Amino acid sequence: MAGGIGSRFWPLSKDNYPKQFLDILGTGKSFIRSTYERFSPVIPDENFLVVTNKAYKHLVLEHLPMLRPDQVLCEPARRNTAPCIAYAAYHIQSRCADANIVVTPADHLVTNETEFQRIIRLGFDFLAKNPQALMTIGIKPSRPETGYGYIQVPKKNEECGMRNAELVPHSAFSIQHFRMWSKLRCSRRNLTMIPP
Repeated sequence: MAGGIGSRFWPLSKDNYPKQFLDILGTGKSFIRSTYERFSPVIPDENFLVVTNKAYKHLVLEHLPMLRPDQVLCEPARRNTAPCIAYAAYHIQSRCADANIVVTPADHLVTNETEFQRIIRLGFDFLAKNPQALMTIGIKPSRPETGYGYIQVPKKNEECGMRNAELVPHSAFSIQHFRMWSKLRCSRRNLTMIPP
């Protein structure tokens, strides 16, 4: 997903050149390029698909010249995450009905890419054994935040098809809720409920 305007990074991120195309971290790479490079050891180039705003298609192709123009889907309108994912899923399903789909924003920071790729591969293994499953990968939050969602697992949870030893130190669990809290006090209260 690379269609946002990056308003949290204003004034660096502007409507005509949003944060996914910036080298904010000083690495010599834009966020979108770093995202591509993080996934390229796991996903072949021909399976990449970027969903963006039509105003950014040329920027996507400039930053990811290995992609073909038909690998860049232009959203008809900006409608946030869920419609973006639905639009991409519909397109992918029309090409390959049994595809596993990895959805990721183009602007995440991942510092341990080797571990991240290992977890993505474990996710693919899990989905091969559980083809009807929907898997989400999250991190334990370190602070309350109203701008992001929280994955809640039940207090008593059965592991989902993977033994803990296969994922150490990570585990696959059923999800009780995915929640967004618009009030900081709710976010703080629920952050304290997350087990260590």
